[in-house]
Amino acid sequence: MKKKANNIKALLLVVIAAVTLEATAVVQFYFSQKGIQAEADMRAEGQLDATRNKIMDVINQTEAAVRNSVWIAQWCLDFPDSLSRVCQRIVEDNPVVAGSTVALVPGYRADRPLYAPYVCRSDADTLRFLSLATEQYDYPSQEWFTAPLAAGEGYWSEPYVDEGGGEMLMTTFSIPIRDKQGKFAAVITADISLDWLSELLGSMRVYPNAYCTMLSRGGHYLVHAPETAVTDTTRHYTYHATVERTGWAMAIVIPEDDIYGRLRQLGGIVGFLQLLGLAMIILMLRSFVRGQQRYQALDQKRQRIEGELHIATGIQMSMVPKTFPPFPERHDLDMAATIVPAKEVGGDLYDFFIRDEKLFFCVGDVSGKGVPAALVMAVTRTTFRNLSAQEDSPGRIVQAMNDNLSVMNDSNMFVTFFCGVLDLAGGSLRYCNAGHNPPRILTDAIRPLPVEPNLPLGVLRGFAYQEQETLFRHDDALFLYTDGLTEAENAVHQQFGEERMERALHGRKSAQAHLDNIKQQVADFVGDAPQSDDLTLLFIHYLSPAHHLSLQNDIRQISLLPAFVDETVRTFKLDESLSGSLNLALEEAVTNVMMYAYPAGTTGDISLDVSARSHAVTFTLTDAGKPFDPTRSKEVDITAGVEERPIGGLGIHLIRQIMDEVRYERRGEENVLLLTKKY
Repeated sequence: MKKKANNIKALLLVVIAAVTLEATAVVQFYFSQKGIQAEADMRAEGQLDATRNKIMDVINQTEAAVRNSVWIAQWCLDFPDSLSRVCQRIVEDNPVVAGSTVALVPGYRADRPLYAPYVCRSDADTLRFLSLATEQYDYPSQEWFTAPLAAGEGYWSEPYVDEGGGEMLMTTFSIPIRDKQGKFAAVITADISLDWLSELLGSMRVYPNAYCTMLSRGGHYLVHAPETAVTDTTRHYTYHATVERTGWAMAIVIPEDDIYGRLRQLGGIVGFLQLLGLAMIILMLRSFVRGQQRYQALDQKRQRIEGELHIATGIQMSMVPKTFPPFPERHDLDMAATIVPAKEVGGDLYDFFIRDEKLFFCVGDVSGKGVPAALVMAVTRTTFRNLSAQEDSPGRIVQAMNDNLSVMNDSNMFVTFFCGVLDLAGGSLRYCNAGHNPPRILTDAIRPLPVEPNLPLGVLRGFAYQEQETLFRHDDALFLYTDGLTEAENAVHQQFGEERMERALHGRKSAQAHLDNIKQQVADFVGDAPQSDDLTLLFIHYLSPAHHLSLQNDIRQISLLPAFVDETVRTFKLDESLSGSLNLALEEAVTNVMMYAYPAGTTGDISLDVSARSHAVTFTLTDAGKPFDPTRSKEVDITAGVEERPIGGLGIHLIRQIMDEVRYERRGEENVLLLTKKY
């Protein structure tokens, strides 16, 4: 009984599906027909408007040519032999004009009862001159002559074949000319050939079998329909438009099959597909029954895979630092980091370690998710560790990582990656960005760290990555993240975005407090929406105990140094006996900058910063003067007599004797002198 009831339900489902498909097809056909009709209307009307505009361009040019010549024709009434020159000028200056005449009213001049010089084009470059004042032509009886005189204004004639004149199918625009007494004296004309009109309307192909016709105001055909249209009994759609001032009417005629033929073909295809869909539904019902039997086995397999993925998650998380603070013995760094995978395993990574008083760190995001991304993540992190263990340049580290990943990238996956090396002694940060989101640098403001548009890793082997550098001062911080932060979506698909991220970074907090705050704000924003991407955060707070003194190249400000040195000794708990020697070395270095870094008579800024690390204190002297490396000075022979020693050099000698390390760098447009004293 139960099996029979299931069969009845399945049959009922098939019937409902068939009715639904048929109703859907009918509704689709109706609205498709309406849409196609609207499209046909729009195409036809648009083509008519465009063609009418082209015709009006020719009409306007022709009328302008005639109207602009009326005044000179009036002047030439007293010199009738000059009238042919007026006609010649109209034809030569207006390519749309095929011919022109100035025909005198019969009897206007006693010496010339009939007079009508005519100029027309023989070919593209040649003009033909003749007279229309012949018995065969009889121009006074022509419509182009009588109609404008009767109307007293410009007039477009009915189309006609101008036998004895232009010898072509044409239409003529005529204007009557009055003499100085206001009496009608002549008619001035401009002819246009209608061959271009046939070509123009023949080019209107809105549909393959559509055609165009045009009638004059008197009902004469200017452009005929094709011969096949006479015997065609199928239904047609006709669209009309008129040409202003001429009285012409043009029409586009579209066979119904051109408009709806494809729709009817598609209707047949849809019907076939409906039958195919019903057959598929029947097969799907059979598959469903069998699928139920396999479900239990698949569920057991799923549970086993979940267990394996749980183990993989633990292995992946063990590859990144998880103990925070990571360097409890140091007081110059405050760091925190986290990874929140969107699935059991993900493709985000971060890593960091300290070597030679430099912090090496990175953040990366592998394209894709799941196990493939996790494998690429593991390879990327291992490659970073191996290369940075021996290489100090982030640019060369990223270059080598890209070449390695490009060779093994058969799956066409790539990694956006940011690599940085922070000199903990001097605060210099060198970094290289490979297509990753620009980190945020937190100084007295929050701003994106400038990054070059380098390619992600694994895209192009041999790509030349550009390394950059900036200077960190005391209390500066760097926030690195993956796009899982800014692209986190809530239930209505709004993204968390960079603006919310930067607002969350405001305020002075510990590194862990910053990360906890951002994670909480993302959780509040997303709500119950599922996590769409891996989320990785890394916060680096540079807390090297530091002091800063700003000076100008004024020798009187040397007096500020002793108090600054005494404060440094107290802050870093140095031996007070060092105060005198440190002050002496700094006076020599600062004096040297004040005297020689800037041109005479100009004011320049000098910065003196102090930072400390394990058993060493470093003074960083910075100026924007001309490049000068004092460490290149030769050692002074202090055993020689005063008269035997060259002038200068004693200052740097004294600095070298007091300090344990003296190092010079040119950073951009600045001189940087680093003086280190161990204690």
